[in-house]
Amino acid sequence: MTTELSPDAPALDGLLERARKDYEDLAARGLSLDLTRGKPAPEQLDLSEDLLSLPGGRHTAADGTDVRNYGGLQGLPELREIFAELLQVPAGQLLALGNSSLELMHDCLVHALLGKLPGAESRWVDQEPIAFLCPVPGYDRHFSLCERFGIDMIPVPMTADGPDMDEVERLAAGNPAVKGIWCVPKYSNPDGVSYSDETVARLARMETAAPDFRIFWDNAYAVHHLTDEPTEIADLLGACAEAGNPDRAFVFGSTSKITAAGAGVAFFGSSPANVKWLLANNQKRSIGPDKINQLRHVMFLRGADGVRAHMERQRALLQPKFEAVARILDAELGGTGLATWTSPLGGYFVTLQVPDGCAKDVVRRAAEAGIVLTPAGATHPYGDDPRDTVIRIAPSYPGLAELEQAIHGLTVCVRLAGYEQRARRAA
Repeated sequence: MTTELSPDAPALDGLLERARKDYEDLAARGLSLDLTRGKPAPEQLDLSEDLLSLPGGRHTAADGTDVRNYGGLQGLPELREIFAELLQVPAGQLLALGNSSLELMHDCLVHALLGKLPGAESRWVDQEPIAFLCPVPGYDRHFSLCERFGIDMIPVPMTADGPDMDEVERLAAGNPAVKGIWCVPKYSNPDGVSYSDETVARLARMETAAPDFRIFWDNAYAVHHLTDEPTEIADLLGACAEAGNPDRAFVFGSTSKITAAGAGVAFFGSSPANVKWLLANNQKRSIGPDKINQLRHVMFLRGADGVRAHMERQRALLQPKFEAVARILDAELGGTGLATWTSPLGGYFVTLQVPDGCAKDVVRRAAEAGIVLTPAGATHPYGDDPRDTVIRIAPSYPGLAELEQAIHGLTVCVRLAGYEQRARRAA
């Protein structure tokens, strides 16, 4: 997190007058810019253009399976081998399924609610109310799933090493209704934190009042680095097995921000008992995944090293955008005391923190000036950021010139909202 403070700022009246003039100029420009979602830019998608011509005339997998036909609920073994290393899951315990890891998280919740997890005493729906721990700031779609199924959400603060483990351990051990925790362990959404080895170890070995407690380990940014020194995290699945809690971790991943975002492959990894449980449920709703798409990914990526090389090409497109965000925030807000922001080493987001009570105002003013941001509060359960301070910036989709316009405009809104708040408090 970057922190800039200066007690020697010019008089507040002058700062506020300039901020209002800058905002008038911004609103007069008639901008139409969107920073709401962390979508790959068209140039990133173009890197996977060759997928569209694959698999060509080939229709058999390495073991002779005809990928055009039914079956193969586990997914192609050769694709599972590629991502086993990247997701830290043995290939035999990894499933390659449809195009969306979010769908897999949804299905796992449904199956746990309506069926019986390994180690569970009964279905979750028969144990209501149930709750999940939600590190904040966090991923809004995780929170939406909990709301969809009436699962209570308990916020847990994030630290530089991951969720506050003292709080996680206290809550998990003290209440059998706490059934799980959401985790984005590497370059987390939205603040870019990667979990420390100690955090992973504590998640694996901690006491839980619920015998069927599950860690929803959404490793969405496993290979999404922004520097030439990729961050590594500890193997949660292995740590859980070593701690005597082999069924605790559900590992999710996908190629959604690696190849074609809307036509990727999603993965589920866990213990043999959990894999068997999911397959038993899946065979009642599916005749098998899209193995043609899985084969084209095998042919395009060619191996784990091929994924890494492809992601270097992705980094070449993304890194300048993140550098532009940092440069503009520092130039326009550095020394004002009005904001702090993250400098992520990977992932898709920058977290901007403004003075308490200002985030909604900043987002509203930006929208009125033609710059659409993720709603303030989206990083917290129920859309409620108690301090109204967190704003998520998604730099990936706009072109560099548009992104620079949007961040410049955002800083104008931060200065206006921040100085107005100071003026009110000084009055």
